[in-house]
Amino acid sequence: MPVISNESHELNSESENENKSCEEPTQSEKSELIENLGEVVSQNSKHLIHCLTIIGQVEGHYILPETNKTTKYEHIMPALLAIEQDRSIEGLLIILNTVGGDVEAGLAIAEIIASMKTPTVSIVVGGGHSIGVPLAVAAKKSFIVPSATMTIHPVRMNGTVLGVPQTFYYFQKMQERIINFVTSHSSMTSERFNEFVMKTDELVMDIGTTLDGAEAVNEGLIDSLGGLSDALEELYRMIEETEIRYGGNTEE
Repeated sequence: MPVISNESHELNSESENENKSCEEPTQSEKSELIENLGEVVSQNSKHLIHCLTIIGQVEGHYILPETNKTTKYEHIMPALLAIEQDRSIEGLLIILNTVGGDVEAGLAIAEIIASMKTPTVSIVVGGGHSIGVPLAVAAKKSFIVPSATMTIHPVRMNGTVLGVPQTFYYFQKMQERIINFVTSHSSMTSERFNEFVMKTDELVMDIGTTLDGAEAVNEGLIDSLGGLSDALEELYRMIEETEIRYGGNTEE
């Protein structure tokens, strides 16, 4: 009588488990990812792209009221780490429509995006105001739709402010951090950026400047004028021209 080995059964079980682990997320899992974190991974596409949205107000060390739409930096930073480590994700598309928010939280997110090996493309829709400017230019390639705007203005502070020289020195140093980051990741000079920051004849209740899509590109703040398909096309091109990060997957 032939002896039936359990080995093939075990191999099949392992294969089934691997297939289950590689299966696409269910529709409910995708909906939960979008609802809770504003993120989605496109599975059935030319390249595996992770879409990350930065919307509303960037929330930092203080919790904002429930009526505010926010992007929480404690959610975004580990998500960026996971994207950078996941070799199945080939590119990151960042969609921005933000009024700004916490300066240090926004700069922290921008620095992480700028340091990633994963191909990254950002697109500004609606608005990329205040700290949204560094977030937009942090990607390796930035886009803006024609109807979107970007507001550049000085740093401000909520709460108690001491009327001493040290306070104004702190503001100055914080502004320099933003200017240095933006000008090192875009084609705009620090002199030109400062001109926009200190402009007094444009905004009614503030100092600064609002640039529309075409102006942001002409001034060198954003790389290109375009929409979603343009951003995806550029991201696909970058993926195909970029070496596999961290050596790729090893096969035996």
